[in-house]
Amino acid sequence: MKVLVLNGPNLNRLGKREPDIYGTTTLTELEEQLKELALKNHVELDFAQTNSEGKLIDLIHAAEGSYDYIILNPGAFSHYSIAIRDAICSVQVPVIEVHISNIYAREEFRHKSILAPVTVGQISGFGIYSYTLALLAAIQLNGGGLSNAKY
Repeated sequence: MKVLVLNGPNLNRLGKREPDIYGTTTLTELEEQLKELALKNHVELDFAQTNSEGKLIDLIHAAEGSYDYIILNPGAFSHYSIAIRDAICSVQVPVIEVHISNIYAREEFRHKSILAPVTVGQISGFGIYSYTLALLAAIQLNGGGLSNAKY
């Protein structure tokens, strides 16, 4: 099983940007934690982060035929990017939308994700653990079961 973890705008600032909302774990530290879980569950993981909407779209397109799942934290793009929504619809790779904060408990403009209806699910509000939950969901949905998952 292969999973692509995509992070959108400002996630390169994880650990530094608004730590009261997003925590102090850096993106590199998050990736290391996910790699450990993936290794224990025989999952190949690749990671990419971009602040560019077009690059994110290119990465989603390129995932088709190479990955079983995409875990996507689209950041602010989740609220307005019809282009990313269209990219998700254009590929046969299931996408799990992830947010570190609870977007429904924040500013009203963050309450609506236009991507959620075209993903297999959305996980938000569990801090960086949202990514762990998304990876465990992908393993389960891929038929791997959770009985032997170690997190």
